[in-house]
Amino acid sequence: MQKNILETKLVITGKELRSQIAEAYGFEENCIKVIINKKQLELGKTLEEQGITHNVKVMVLELKLSEEETRRKIREEEIQYEEEALKKKEISQRMQRTKRGLEILAEREDSLDPDTTPYLDIANQTGRTIQIPPQAKKALLIAMGYHEKGRALLKKKEYAVALPYLLDADKHFCECGSVLLTTVDNYAVLQLDIVWCYYHLGQLECLDDAEKKLVAAHDCFRKCYGEHHERLVTIKGSSGREKALFLRLYLLEGISHYHNGREKEAAECLQRAHSLFQELVIDPEKINSLLLLGFSAQEARLGLRACEGNLEHAANHISSRREEKALIRREERAKRRKQLEGINSLKSMGYSERAAREALHKSKGNIEEAVKIILDNPQLLLSNDDALTPGDDFQVPQQSIEQLVYMGFNPGIAEQALKIFRGNIQLAIQTLLHYGGSLPADLQTPSDSTTTSNESSSSKDSPTDSAGTSGASTDEDMEVDAVSEILEDIPEHEEDYLDLTLEEEEVVIKEYLSYIRHLQVPSK
Repeated sequence: MQKNILETKLVITGKELRSQIAEAYGFEENCIKVIINKKQLELGKTLEEQGITHNVKVMVLELKLSEEETRRKIREEEIQYEEEALKKKEISQRMQRTKRGLEILAEREDSLDPDTTPYLDIANQTGRTIQIPPQAKKALLIAMGYHEKGRALLKKKEYAVALPYLLDADKHFCECGSVLLTTVDNYAVLQLDIVWCYYHLGQLECLDDAEKKLVAAHDCFRKCYGEHHERLVTIKGSSGREKALFLRLYLLEGISHYHNGREKEAAECLQRAHSLFQELVIDPEKINSLLLLGFSAQEARLGLRACEGNLEHAANHISSRREEKALIRREERAKRRKQLEGINSLKSMGYSERAAREALHKSKGNIEEAVKIILDNPQLLLSNDDALTPGDDFQVPQQSIEQLVYMGFNPGIAEQALKIFRGNIQLAIQTLLHYGGSLPADLQTPSDSTTTSNESSSSKDSPTDSAGTSGASTDEDMEVDAVSEILEDIPEHEEDYLDLTLEEEEVVIKEYLSYIRHLQVPSK
């Protein structure tokens, strides 16, 4: 075996390294195989991406192939390389669409009609909306959206495509704050889904990360559900449905222990998973009985697990849950519609949507109180685009100034108010009346210019004027498609994540228990 030294950079691809080795030592490039850290070099990734560091030993194997076989192999590698590049591009484009769709849905506010415009909201275990600060809510909605997309792909067993979505969800969840992560079980479920992906993709190099994620999941479940699931039982009446999550947790912990050489811990976890499986496995006849009553298979599984397999109790439980959900949906929609009506009322008075929403939130829906809040907080009177800068070039129509002067306001102050509100007469009058004919300090510009201006050809007298929209209809179509793709992956049942059939888990449990038994057989 010949030993040589080759210096290169870690930012080059595996293909570039293979070319350098072939050129330096006289090999036919396509007739060598490069092995680093017991793994074959991947041609499409950089050395850094493959975890290769400086001063590493490289094994080069020369392959003896016929000229025809070499040509065929070269072509196969080229095709594989092209397919991988195309697949990466497609995944990247899909993720960009998902990101856009999620951003659109996360930014939709209470001012939109719930009957005509799809939106995302965050609800608690019973289905009622949770009030969360806007920034945290947006991050959480995007995180949950990526998670749902990843889960939809998991169901289709598209693990390689699902993993990037799940990892992106993990990144966005971490932006939500540690307090929020310990009060919802979504984060724990995500950790399980990521490790489940690692397992199916055979990514043993992710074992360390998998262990961290399983510890995080265990900790999150404990904080959300209580040490002995007491919080869960208080909120939902039972913990039967959530046991499926613990089955998968124990199974993945067993797999992790096994591959890390911890035989005893692996056996304990796998046995716990097996015991839970025997407890949760459902009689198909009971499922059929509930199907005949008009319930879905998903409702049947969740209902039977919630009621420990009792058919009659499960039927009553599912019916009660349906009625409860329908009532909550009606109440939530009525609350949202009332909020919409309040916002529209304030907008008709000339206030911006942002001001209306913020004031209604503070006044708990009282419109009169909301108006007072807006006027007492002058900054709310400005739209997001308004900038109080000297030399503002907005041309105030002379007719508008004269209208305010006719009502008894000082010409200079009238012009300044109209300039601040971009010609909105209604806001200018309300503000001047509220502050006794003057402007509050928060709204005064640094320069008290009183120069009158000629009438502009485009005034904003109407309080309902809005900025013009730009962009071709094709962009709008793309946004509609992006939103539609997201909505397709949002399950109708809020406990969809608990509905594991456990068929796959049963196979994996048996497989790893057989490995453990094989290790425990004394060698002769």
